[in-house]
Amino acid sequence: MRALRILVSGLMLAGSGCTLGPNHTPPPALTPPDATQSAAQAMLGQEGTISAAWWQSFHDPVLDRLEAQTLDGNLDLAEATARIGSARAQDHMAGAIGRPHIAGNSSYQRERASPKGILALTGAGSPAPSAAGGGDPFGTSTLPPGSKSDDYDLFQAGFDASWELDLWGKARRIREASRAEAQEAVLQRDAVRISLSAEVARTYMRLRGAEARLTILRDNRKAVAAGERIAQRRLSSGASTRFDAATAGAQLAAIDAQLPLAEREAAQARNALALLAGLEPHGLDAVLAGPETASVQATALPEGLPSDLARHRPDIKAAEAALHAATARIGAAKADFYPSITLSGSFGLQSVTAADFPLWNARQFVAGPVLSLPIFQGGRLKGRLELAQSEQKIAALRYRETVLRAWHEIDDALEILRTADARLTATTEGVAQSRAAAHVSERRYGAGATGYVDVLVAERARLDREAEWIDARAERAIAITALYKALGGGWAPPSA
Repeated sequence: MRALRILVSGLMLAGSGCTLGPNHTPPPALTPPDATQSAAQAMLGQEGTISAAWWQSFHDPVLDRLEAQTLDGNLDLAEATARIGSARAQDHMAGAIGRPHIAGNSSYQRERASPKGILALTGAGSPAPSAAGGGDPFGTSTLPPGSKSDDYDLFQAGFDASWELDLWGKARRIREASRAEAQEAVLQRDAVRISLSAEVARTYMRLRGAEARLTILRDNRKAVAAGERIAQRRLSSGASTRFDAATAGAQLAAIDAQLPLAEREAAQARNALALLAGLEPHGLDAVLAGPETASVQATALPEGLPSDLARHRPDIKAAEAALHAATARIGAAKADFYPSITLSGSFGLQSVTAADFPLWNARQFVAGPVLSLPIFQGGRLKGRLELAQSEQKIAALRYRETVLRAWHEIDDALEILRTADARLTATTEGVAQSRAAAHVSERRYGAGATGYVDVLVAERARLDREAEWIDARAERAIAITALYKALGGGWAPPSA
């Protein structure tokens, strides 16, 4: 009954215990800077939602397949997912802190007590005194009478239990921090997923741009090679000078010098996509071997700039979860300065003979509270508290840095998209004008009104303008990809 009263008292104390340390307060809702908000509304329109599978708005089945295959096979994403399992296991272990622990044990030992050891104080070789008479201060009355050096058996079995009362909320703070860290691991995985989907789209756009440049270069090589043959025939017939043929040859050599660079860029992009998907080199060549007319003319834009960016950026939510965990650990460190009470007890059977072991008279038990008071720890507790407070400040600074970096990424992406639009408009007009100039030059050359050098100059200008146009198209597609990434596209926030 006394043990029961102690247990009930402990339960009442545990239930009335306080929780030390500051409580985590979620940061206020994030408001975009006025300049960024105005630029976003002017370019993107009103506020809206961002599709988790934003790349599908490009209507490119090859890109859709690449995204799905990469999200399934990327090793960085798999590692981030494995970290979630580790964090949840840590959370599961932290859940056991502050709860009762019970263990069972049993043993059989063959022992011999030395008459020259502690038993010499009781009189080695003498009959064991009666425990009832108070002459057995060392508990040797359980030994057989006679010589204390004889061998004897010792059978034991029982249960041990202990429970440290969570008077100051230390266990609650540790569990709170562990839950926040598990949530941080999930959000970090989601941040990796966003970066991965954006990198796949960016690399794919770069690949298609390189392939389009290759197509233009090869078409122009055919045209320049045909022109060189004409110049050689005119030179042989005396209708033109050596200068025209040499100029045409130089133009052909210039194109031949550009072809390997474009081929190398395309090959590197294909291998980069294979690496992102967790495949060996050339592992995606079959998927990417389709027609090179795949569009890089990305026109799909997000519907608007989210007013609550934290809901669309898992890296911001992960930084907040880290701040939450660091704040909770301050309370756990403060609790170490206060006394702790542990309820402990054991019950079991002990006998020196197998026949007596199952008897109720062989029972033994111990029960009672243990009070622990930290008096001198050499500065360890103070240092632990200072460490927890410093880590909380670092986590707060990292959160602010994450938010600030998010606004910079959005602002930079909007500016890149604006300039990419302007460049694409200018290069589109430049291509139209250069093609018209090349056509006029060819007609004049055919009519004998100009030399072949003028044709080659016009063709060279057209080649340059078309290459710039291809680069501008790819740049705009990549800019849209960067904007989706900055806005948190590729992640579906959990419903509140």
